[in-house]
Amino acid sequence: MAEAPVDEPVPSSSKSPVPEDAQEDEGPAPKKRKTDTEDTDKLEHRLGGILCCAVCLDLPQAAVYQCSNGHLMCAPCFTHLLADARLRDESATCPNCRIEISKTSASRNLAVEKTVSELPSECRHCAKVFPRHSLQHHEEKICEDRVTGCRYACLGCGWRGAAASAAAHEAACAHPRQCAADLVELLQQRERAAADALLLHTQLLDLLSYEKITFTDLQLKPYRTEELHKLYYETSRFSAFGHQWLVKAFVNKHQRDPTQSAQREITYQLILKSKPPSPVGVWWVWVRGPFGEARVAAALASHAFREDEAAPPRALPLADPADANRLLSNKAIHFRLIMFLSAK
Repeated sequence: MAEAPVDEPVPSSSKSPVPEDAQEDEGPAPKKRKTDTEDTDKLEHRLGGILCCAVCLDLPQAAVYQCSNGHLMCAPCFTHLLADARLRDESATCPNCRIEISKTSASRNLAVEKTVSELPSECRHCAKVFPRHSLQHHEEKICEDRVTGCRYACLGCGWRGAAASAAAHEAACAHPRQCAADLVELLQQRERAAADALLLHTQLLDLLSYEKITFTDLQLKPYRTEELHKLYYETSRFSAFGHQWLVKAFVNKHQRDPTQSAQREITYQLILKSKPPSPVGVWWVWVRGPFGEARVAAALASHAFREDEAAPPRALPLADPADANRLLSNKAIHFRLIMFLSAK
């Protein structure tokens, strides 16, 4: 075999010579393709911008409403817009197109609700990604980084920490090894708290044994004061125990402009419009009426009424403060009032 001349370079075995015409046929080098992860992230980001609420600019947590032009609003923002319009004595409008909106003209968008529930979201504890419909269950029940308490909290342990560390703490917790004498005061406090919670139900059962009990389905209709044009609600007169009554309610009674506050409170007064010969002692409780939609917390009230007298103002016992906007967004507020006439 003839050796190559010393002056000429020897071609490498790993690189074979490429003909010039082959190099021309290849054309420009192809661009690097985007990964599937990058495409998915951008798609989710775009969907989040498209499906967000037009008011709070966040993805809806539950119901999604839309105006007649298709602009989206989450349920809390939708009811807040209607409540603000009611307080201002104006028509509610869509924040995007300014078309008039109401409970009858707006509609639920079920497709958007289902799409949003499938979008991924990070756990606020461990930063792992889950579909939005299962995120709450993970954060409250499964996540090992969620903040939890000691299983011996009923014995006075105030430890709080990550769920993953709970087993180690409980194994070393000193509260289950306390003597009975140390637990007497704690048990007495728990008994007092349980007795206070039971008192309301005991009183209500006692009131059900009264001879004279009546209930009335009330409709609180909106009106305006003459001076400040401020919104208030009032029922028609109704009869109970041979007397005439009515209920008047105000929104944020001690605030000049309730639209400037995000927290709304409805305060009511039960008013006796008759002229009784002697004071009329009455107990009463509010419950949700057959046409109502707000959850009511159990709360008893009482007052001894005299001629044309109003009971002291009390807050309407709503189970959720957010229900105040739901009530204000309606044309009228519906409740059932149960009254018990005290024995003379």
